Amino acid sequence: MFTGLELLILASVLPCSNHSHVAAAQKWDGLKVTWGPTLDPPFFDSMPRTESEAKRMGFKKIGSCNPQAKWRGSRYVKDDDYAVTLLYDVAGHIAGIQTSVPKHLPNGFPWKEIQPPFIEDGRRFVSTVYFVNPAIICKRGRSRAQFQNEGTGTVLYIQNSSVPEDSVRVPDREVDIQGTEWTKGMCFPRRMGQHYSYRTSLNMKCEELFPMCVIYNKGQLNAFGWALQNDLPSPRYEHPVQATFALFMNPVPKCLYSAGTLSIFHVFMTSDVSANTC
Repeated sequence: MFTGLELLILASVLPCSNHSHVAAAQKWDGLKVTWGPTLDPPFFDSMPRTESEAKRMGFKKIGSCNPQAKWRGSRYVKDDDYAVTLLYDVAGHIAGIQTSVPKHLPNGFPWKEIQPPFIEDGRRFVSTVYFVNPAIICKRGRSRAQFQNEGTGTVLYIQNSSVPEDSVRVPDREVDIQGTEWTKGMCFPRRMGQHYSYRTSLNMKCEELFPMCVIYNKGQLNAFGWALQNDLPSPRYEHPVQATFALFMNPVPKCLYSAGTLSIFHVFMTSDVSANTC
């Protein structure tokens, strides 16, 4: 995938802009996964934002929209790779995304301290993010006009309990995340942005490290990422070396330096990732 040297070089030659104002909201007009040092495949792979498109692209349905389920939306995966599961509302429009890890990993990940956001799903544990209010997904969904106007979505909800409707909304604007329990990390200006992790501290236990970060550009939320403490095989995942941790987190928990290989999974909600310069 990418190397620590590539990241260090990119960070050193591309200074981070310091925006003193909050820009107008940027429409979420895309859905791309997996950061890379170039725009070439398999990096920044565009995901289908309608159910019909998902079917054309070879995604297979693994579950219907069910208001009694542990999550909301019809679920689709491709090539049996559960690193990416796409969620669609009853009208067939994108509603969310999941990543999954198998049970019984050698190091015990995900630990009880992060269950949720990881929720048991048969042979896997699943973490879920929604781009719309989960309460509408299996009831009415979004109309065609709403989807054309709103794009991928307008809000970001992290499911952090067994009740999807109780999902936690992430602040849309960077100014509103100030003073919360999200810890400001570093700006990585090469198609990523300003990172925030949750309740991060130098001497924390890695078992308590919330497995997600949220990312802002020009003051607006437009990306996020999962940070999984295991070496997972899917090509969707990125595997940064220890020397790059300080490019994203401040502080970097000491425990991460003995945690082994990490699997990172970035998700971008805008089509022009080259504009992600913080």
